[in-house]
Amino acid sequence: MVSEAPPFWWTSIGWQARCLAPVSFVYGRIASALMRHRRRHALPVPVICVGNFTVGGAGKTPTAIAIARAAKAKGLKPGFLSRGYGGSLDVTTVVDPHHHRSTAVGDEPLLLAREALTVISRRRVVGADRLVAEGVDLVIMDDGFQSARLKVDYALIVIDSTRGIGNGRVVPSGPVRAPIGVQMRHLDAILKVGKGDAADLLVRQAARSGKPVMVAEVLPADPDALKGKTVLAYAGIADPTKFYRTLEHMGAVIVDRQGFPDHHHLAEDEIADLIERAARQGLQLATTAKDHVRLTGGHGRSGELSRLSHVVDIDMAFDDPKAPDLIIEAAIANCRRRKLVAAIEN
Repeated sequence: MVSEAPPFWWTSIGWQARCLAPVSFVYGRIASALMRHRRRHALPVPVICVGNFTVGGAGKTPTAIAIARAAKAKGLKPGFLSRGYGGSLDVTTVVDPHHHRSTAVGDEPLLLAREALTVISRRRVVGADRLVAEGVDLVIMDDGFQSARLKVDYALIVIDSTRGIGNGRVVPSGPVRAPIGVQMRHLDAILKVGKGDAADLLVRQAARSGKPVMVAEVLPADPDALKGKTVLAYAGIADPTKFYRTLEHMGAVIVDRQGFPDHHHLAEDEIADLIERAARQGLQLATTAKDHVRLTGGHGRSGELSRLSHVVDIDMAFDDPKAPDLIIEAAIANCRRRKLVAAIEN
């Protein structure tokens, strides 16, 4: 399963967006109603949701990982809840990074499972209950902000500062998952990722609404690994240009590049093409951790491509290093308050 956002989502409003406006109006009304009125399941442990306003990547997974690492440092046992997008399994499953493949559980859950207990489930309530049964004392949702299935104690919305929210229209006219005003009422804070200005309007809107705005940057875990090297870069993520910029900031020289749709599983001919292009030009293959995990355990030449590729691992670096701790502490306090109110009402 792959996904590729229409290019017109990320440009100024054109005829495609205008033609789809009636459908977007209906979609937006439904999404708004669900966020406002759907009955939410309450867990006995704090729930942090790392989401975004739009369809596609914004940096949710590295943000969720950063929060989990901070939680473990505080002596907590965090667990990730993911829908398992891109995977074939439709049953609630505890992800085993040594056994499962991305074709079954999705690529992002495999990355998350390397850090903490991870459950995938098409039914978020069932998946969350499974995490609690496994002994987790902090649930971190990777996406799911708009689903409104669970009572969330802290909702952190991640915005890519170079893409923002595209044309600002609701799906299918644009990438926005629900009207921004409705989403803004349900979030606790915004995390602006990067130094761009495409998210500045939303940042100002959040500030006017009294919502805290945090700032972070995606940084390579080993910034000097490819310095001065000539590379063939390939990536199947929502915005491959972000990966290319990371390589350039690392001092790599990108001679050749190949982008694929988000969550794309490479076919044998695509794998062979990448290997042969790199060999012919004498280039080092370079890819993302998310792309590399899709090659793990593969057949044919996928193992060869995996071995030949340098994997650029990334970390989410908050401008305020204490930010993840503050998020966790706020979620714990809100959970206590939620349970106290429920006890009084009952």
